[in-house]
Amino acid sequence: MKPIKEQTLAELNETCSLIRARIIDVVSRNGGHLTSSLGAVELIVAMHRVFDSSSDPFIFDVSHQAYAHKLLTDRWDSFETLRSFGGVSGFTKPSESSFDYFAAGHSSTSVSLSVGAAKAIALKNEKRTPVALIGDGALSAGMVYEAMNELGDRKYPIVIVINDNEMSIAKPIGAISLSLSRAIAAPWFQKLKSMIDSAIGGNETFQYLAKRFEESLRLITPGILFEELGLDYIGPVNGHDLSSLIPVLTRAKEMKKPVVVHTRTIKGKGYDIAQGKEERWHGVGPFDKESGKALKSGGDKSATEIFSRALLELARKDETIAGVTAAMPNGTGLDKLIDEFPERFWDVAIAEQHAVTSCAALAKEGFKPFCAIYSTFLQRGFDQIIHDAAISAMPVIFAIDRAGIVGEDGATHQGAFDVGFLRLIPNMVVFAPRDEASLIDAVSFAANLGKPCAFRYPRGSFEPHKIAPFEPFKLGRAQWLKRGVNLLLIGYGNGAAKALAASEILLKNGLKAGVLDLRFVKPIDKEALKIAAESYNRFAVISDSSITGGVSSAIVEALIEIGSLSVKIERFELPDIFLPHGDTRRVEESLNLNVERIAHKLLNG
Repeated sequence: MKPIKEQTLAELNETCSLIRARIIDVVSRNGGHLTSSLGAVELIVAMHRVFDSSSDPFIFDVSHQAYAHKLLTDRWDSFETLRSFGGVSGFTKPSESSFDYFAAGHSSTSVSLSVGAAKAIALKNEKRTPVALIGDGALSAGMVYEAMNELGDRKYPIVIVINDNEMSIAKPIGAISLSLSRAIAAPWFQKLKSMIDSAIGGNETFQYLAKRFEESLRLITPGILFEELGLDYIGPVNGHDLSSLIPVLTRAKEMKKPVVVHTRTIKGKGYDIAQGKEERWHGVGPFDKESGKALKSGGDKSATEIFSRALLELARKDETIAGVTAAMPNGTGLDKLIDEFPERFWDVAIAEQHAVTSCAALAKEGFKPFCAIYSTFLQRGFDQIIHDAAISAMPVIFAIDRAGIVGEDGATHQGAFDVGFLRLIPNMVVFAPRDEASLIDAVSFAANLGKPCAFRYPRGSFEPHKIAPFEPFKLGRAQWLKRGVNLLLIGYGNGAAKALAASEILLKNGLKAGVLDLRFVKPIDKEALKIAAESYNRFAVISDSSITGGVSSAIVEALIEIGSLSVKIERFELPDIFLPHGDTRRVEESLNLNVERIAHKLLNG
């Protein structure tokens, strides 16, 4: 393939076709973010044509749409390993390639990163231009406008490309708007504007008339919001037409000031089966390219599905049950509740802080709000959990999906930290179900607790187990699952099922271990731990949360309080690292946290 900067327009279009075919082929086998990447192909090709990817910071918001960028930067062959353990990441990753400017996986960070990069470039007196590619959905988060507010004042030369592929920023006015936008982007218009500005000088009357003329142009284009923030606006532009994109991006770069280029694209462009707005094609598992059918069956019920059904049943009986999700209605299972009870359940878009605080006010008014959110995204609302929910003891219920290892999405998405950052907050109740029956009960228990609380459950299905009679939740109470001798396995959430499975392997090898499902890390069951410390001289703590400030830390703190520190404690929790991407089982094996390796270490430890 010839370098992008040397290709003709026809060759660039052929390159786009080759990139799309490569993305579809690899994602159909490995899974990944499909429609967003297919929709951004021409945008990324145009960026590489106009800017210098080796020096200009290419900043991808979320970066799940950056597959074309990876393919254009020496990863065509290695792209075969996309999202597999030890392979190419599904997101930008500087340790993978120098062409990846910043690691990204969460939304709405690109403009802030661009401003920071522009400040550094200015301080170093370099001639580089940050270019940010951000989706229209990411514009629902307040952080974008915090950055634009400063940028409009400081006027750093940054090009912000908006990939508008789903919901319109403002209604387009058809051919008139497009013609005006092309005119505004044209060199002659910018030159005329500069000449007029120079000619009118300090004449207040001419300044007033010129300003009114320019404002009249803005009012019939979708860019008034950005213009009012102090940014120049060009668009909307067809995001699949390189003959329009390349001149517009070239002009935006030459303007040497902050410019928003608003492009319109189609999600899933080039793959008819997935083309459009269907959420299920955003992130996919392996599928048949010809039919679009998934290659893997659903298998056991997912924890998300169990939660969704339990909450729906509860909402049908109790009109005070309400709920919020932040742009993940399908992923959290709240889509079914939004459909049935649109007046009580809301998708607030990518606005986790707002989600948490609005739930606090709902609780204040006597409702029982469930804030259903992924573990990795709950981090974004940490201050609001403390300031708006916990300090006033508002009974907001945090239903934490995707807790633990989430697999192929990798470091930015692993649900490792919720136990550690939630259990340090006063007034919070923090607990975890271990299976379907206990998750159903957790929903009801949380709704009637009257305290701010959080419970976690895994991506996909729970760990299977054979012998685990369920007892309803009681505040701060653990559950004994098996009695044993010398060794006690203490599990939390999914770790309880692992503890049971490991105990069976140990028993076959002559070691009868006890099993305790801790259930609550806050308040923790000190009575059960005191009994355990008197009966066993060795604990093995198993959980799929970070070891730092995690479950074993909570147990050690409790043992200090009750004066029982003579127990040897072995910890099988997520290590103090950012976890790699790859199949969940493969990641567990690499960390020696699968059941077989846990049992082997306990037998030989």
